[in-house]
Amino acid sequence: MVNKQKILIVDDDENIAELISLYLTKECFDTKIVHDGESALEAHKTFQPDLILLDIMLPRMDGYQVCRELRTYSGTPVIMLSAKGEVFDKVLGLELGADDYMEKPFDSKELVARAKAILRRVKPVASAAPAKNVKSVSYPDLEISLTNYSVTYMNQRIDMPPKELELLYFMASSPNHVFTREQLLDQIWGYEYIGDTRTVDVHIKRLREKIKDHNAWRIATIWGIGYKFEVK
Repeated sequence: MVNKQKILIVDDDENIAELISLYLTKECFDTKIVHDGESALEAHKTFQPDLILLDIMLPRMDGYQVCRELRTYSGTPVIMLSAKGEVFDKVLGLELGADDYMEKPFDSKELVARAKAILRRVKPVASAAPAKNVKSVSYPDLEISLTNYSVTYMNQRIDMPPKELELLYFMASSPNHVFTREQLLDQIWGYEYIGDTRTVDVHIKRLREKIKDHNAWRIATIWGIGYKFEVK
């Protein structure tokens, strides 16, 4: 029997939470609902979800605080849900570690589609998969695998949300190639995300915090253009 993927729904509006749960349950997901930030962190440890749908305006601890705390010990994907639609709010959510951001009111089918898209990226590939399907790149003290969504840096496994890992893998797969912010936004977020190019800057900043420049390679800024994975 195949285990169902688990989604934690965090929203203080019981009607919205139940509606989201209903749609996800119909798609064969296992769901759990909590209504405040502190309960979200507790539920993450006990329920161990594959994905979190996180409202921002929550009692006891808001969604931003939950995401910040979560990212200190886990890379579980997070989709933020909020009535706040300003660019600042979206960038802040992404900067704190969210993988996607949806404005309320949202279309339930789009929410399910985005959830499935993120879970497809992080779902481990069966070990029996042919070697030709393995997608990974290696440099001194750095290995990035898109097959099992893992990054090993200086012999240590680095927890990294899907979008960060995909961005790093994409650039590292084309060393010394300069990409504009628009190209990176299109390649990594594609049709699923319509946002400001500052989204790319936020993710690059987070990558640099986790992976420092190496004497053999680095993530380089090309002023006025974009970024490249520079191999020396």
